[in-house]
Amino acid sequence: MKKYVAELFGTFWLVLGGCGSAVLAAAFPQVGIGLLGVSLAFGLTVLTMAFAIGHISGCHLNPAVSIGLWAGGRFPAKELLPYIIAQVVGGVIAGAVLFAIASGKAGFDVSAGFASNGFDTHSPGGYSMHAALITEVVMTMMFLIVIMGATDKRAPQGLAPIAIGLCLTLIHLISIPVTNTSVNPARSTGVAVFVGDWAVAQLWLFWVAPIVGAVLGAVIYKFIGSENK
Repeated sequence: MKKYVAELFGTFWLVLGGCGSAVLAAAFPQVGIGLLGVSLAFGLTVLTMAFAIGHISGCHLNPAVSIGLWAGGRFPAKELLPYIIAQVVGGVIAGAVLFAIASGKAGFDVSAGFASNGFDTHSPGGYSMHAALITEVVMTMMFLIVIMGATDKRAPQGLAPIAIGLCLTLIHLISIPVTNTSVNPARSTGVAVFVGDWAVAQLWLFWVAPIVGAVLGAVIYKFIGSENK
């Protein structure tokens, strides 16, 4: 039970820290942190939580990562559902806290996006569903390759959180203009449920694409990372 609670709090921190930076600080007058700051915020949430709870739950914080690690032979199938439930609950609680904070400002409009992921007219850069699908699959695929490689017993020990956190930062630097960057169904769900409407209607892509990408990444790493016999 402790590892499920750890995943809940870890995902809570990821969504609150990452989406919170986008909603509260990205465009703050004159001193807004912009896309670079939001990208760094997402990376820092994973880096800090990896050190805090990695030894408790493995610090997945992401249903796609859990499924990918299962596909890569690193995680038992019997724990998939409890992990995913804990991650989604943590994400939604973070969305609720962020909503409570953001709605304290005059003129707040949740329908403006609330850091939700989207495509077509709801893509920050107006990218199509096709572009969004490719982006989310490829970014999550690379994320899993880095995760599995950095946590391989042959990799330098103790540095995995840094590599994984920086990888997530890089992913955001590339893909925020396309989809607002998901690569994490729990992150997408945590804010989409408060926007409703289009955000929920497009949420399917931000479950399907990251999961497909994660499985692809795991399969690729199992091949390239297998030791020669």
